[in-house]
Amino acid sequence: MLGTGGGPTPWQDADPFDLPDWLGTREVTWTSSSALRASALVAGELSAADEEPVGCDLLAVDEAYPVPVADDDLRTAAHQAWRRGDVHLGSRGGRLTLAVPGSGIDADRTLDAVARLAKSVGASPSSYAVCLRLGQDGRRADR
Repeated sequence: MLGTGGGPTPWQDADPFDLPDWLGTREVTWTSSSALRASALVAGELSAADEEPVGCDLLAVDEAYPVPVADDDLRTAAHQAWRRGDVHLGSRGGRLTLAVPGSGIDADRTLDAVARLAKSVGASPSSYAVCLRLGQDGRRADR
């Protein structure tokens, strides 16, 4: 979530036209690799049969404790895109990241963000599925 210098990890805007074509033409699954609500950043990946997965994280841009995870410009862009029915796309640490308004990520917000991603690449949201990891911290209960 944070960069090594204690501030937010640098954000670079991403263009949906620069993403792999299969995101707009195939059945795609976004799978979380960390639990919802574990932090402002939920790691995950997009996958489709016979395609190399794409890392894709969700970032709750309004989380501010103990330090802000996003600067004012990113928060504003995320809220403006969301209000238009879109999701603000970017890259953090070389991974596709969806900037999501709010201070946390829940199941409803995840479904909405992934549906908006589908629309941004020209796909029907019904061609996308979401697989969520349960729990507060992503650890297995038997450990």
